[in-house]
Amino acid sequence: MSELILISVSGLAREVLAMVRSSGQYDVVGLLDDDQELAGVIVDGAPVLGSIDDAANYPHAFLLVCLASGKAREAVVERLTSLGIHESRYATAIDPSVQYPEGCRIGRGSILLRNVTLTTAVTLGSHVVAMPSVTLAYDDDVADFATFAAGVSLGGGVRIGKAASLGMNSSVRERTSVGDYATVGMGAAVLSNVPDEETWVGVPAHEIEPSIFTFTKEPKP
Repeated sequence: MSELILISVSGLAREVLAMVRSSGQYDVVGLLDDDQELAGVIVDGAPVLGSIDDAANYPHAFLLVCLASGKAREAVVERLTSLGIHESRYATAIDPSVQYPEGCRIGRGSILLRNVTLTTAVTLGSHVVAMPSVTLAYDDDVADFATFAAGVSLGGGVRIGKAASLGMNSSVRERTSVGDYATVGMGAAVLSNVPDEETWVGVPAHEIEPSIFTFTKEPKP
């Protein structure tokens, strides 16, 4: 059985730990996290072995970045790349209940939890996270580091951009797109294309204008 190290002490890491243990996919030897207070702590039976940079000390173990934010996962992968860690070092964790027929592609570092469904000809990039009961329909194309909260549903032919985040129980109409680093809120219904880096919420989904705060410096007494 291949050894696996989970990066980040997070709720997602604990879910992955439980999943791979029950399925026997990997032998989880521990976790890595930059919080020095966690060093040596036991998390659900697995020890925290050190900081993220210590991944270089375990050349025979696969790695899985378990941060909920796609931007955060991207930053960690870039950091590990600078330490000489190649993409081939990353595991892929797929719950046995996940349905994905031949012709679907799932990139390295991706995590698919219970009851995720890929119908046909779905392409997932690297380091994608899909929480339970996500449904991706025919010809969907998902870029690296995208994140799907539980219950997300995509129609056919949808394009999801790099590090985009889709909230719990949101849905995206067929043949539309969600741009790079965009965010779709919980329960939103996306009926038209979401541009890069925008946040859309509601039914039908619409953009939230960025809040503008003006701070007035108080005079010294």
